[in-house]
Amino acid sequence: MVGLEEVPQSTRESMERIGSANVVIGVFAGNEPEEIHRLLATAQKGLSSLASPVRAVLVHSGPDVAETWAVGEGSEKDASVRVLAYPGLEPMGLGDYTRATHAAYRATIAVGESLGARACGVIVSDPESVTPQWILWLIQPVLELDFDLVAPVYAHHKFENLLNSGILSPLTRALYGKRIAYPLGPDFGFSSRLLQQLHESSSGSGSAGRAHFLEAYAIQAICGGLEACQANIGARVNPPVDWLNLSSVLAEILSPLFLDIERTAVFWQGIRGSQTVPSFGKRASSSEDAGVVDVRRMIDSFQLGCRNLQEIWGQVLPPKTLLELAKLARLAPEKFRMPDELWARIVYDFLLGHRLKTISRDHLLRAITPLYLGWVASYALELEASGDAAVERKVEQLAIAYEEAKPYFLSRWRWPDRFNP
Repeated sequence: MVGLEEVPQSTRESMERIGSANVVIGVFAGNEPEEIHRLLATAQKGLSSLASPVRAVLVHSGPDVAETWAVGEGSEKDASVRVLAYPGLEPMGLGDYTRATHAAYRATIAVGESLGARACGVIVSDPESVTPQWILWLIQPVLELDFDLVAPVYAHHKFENLLNSGILSPLTRALYGKRIAYPLGPDFGFSSRLLQQLHESSSGSGSAGRAHFLEAYAIQAICGGLEACQANIGARVNPPVDWLNLSSVLAEILSPLFLDIERTAVFWQGIRGSQTVPSFGKRASSSEDAGVVDVRRMIDSFQLGCRNLQEIWGQVLPPKTLLELAKLARLAPEKFRMPDELWARIVYDFLLGHRLKTISRDHLLRAITPLYLGWVASYALELEASGDAAVERKVEQLAIAYEEAKPYFLSRWRWPDRFNP
């Protein structure tokens, strides 16, 4: 994934003193000494629940904190958690999130490979979210059950993580056949086998063009024939949605995913249906505080898009879809509903347009914003007074709609000229 020569000299010297480790955990959201100490204690408590003692290293981007904590009871000298500073990384939450996240993955994987770790965990969420349960469940399935990837399952409000619920999860499920709730994490557990595969793939042809992308590690594991699972790690502190810059967020996240989908087309074209993956940990209930969604503003944005973006949408959406959108734009706000099958086809059509470069890819992905807001408004109106069970049913119905629309997408992917809108 990254050459040892890219690791800072001070970090390499510290790694030489450490020698080896069973587990490497990268946590890059907290950089103050007191935060590092808290995370160290959290890691110690989580790892103490493993069946056997481990030698672990906690990698962080803050100041050097020379400290070692014993793991578990007794005087087993090989059971410990040490801290390792990796200077030069941009703190999470500042600047380009994708670039900072990618750098965090690279740093952790480089340390894990160099120390011969059997399992690595990367945590880039807010440090206030991290609990011993996070540490345990991202590492235990790799160490004790021989899984290669542990994807997170977060407890969240019904109006949080909607980009994941509306596009990322159902799209990857339909294409790759695995029901992974959060395929883009961002917090993951890795095996040494997956680390090696990531290193080999990034060293091959085409890696330079993906150097700054937020990688879909679930896709990498599935296509590589490795074993993936997911773990209920608990609630995650989500940053507030920046509605003013949503177009940039969509482009930043969807672009690397769409490129990965294009790169792995030979694999997913042969997949039919989907299967569950093993899940670990107790699922936490979402908070009753469901947040607020400004439905009126979202519908206004959707209607404005229908008036002003017809030329761009017409480059990727068939006439039938454009007609359905025009009908939606005329509905009263309280009656506004976007059918699941319509939304799934829209995402597939934009994915195809991205592949064909019908227009500038960046412009294309930004043009999906009013359509996404229309879907969010429809979702919010439908589930406004609903509980967890209804939300789960809705998410599952949407995922099924993606699966049922996959033949449509396959036909357009294989014969785009025949289905030119």
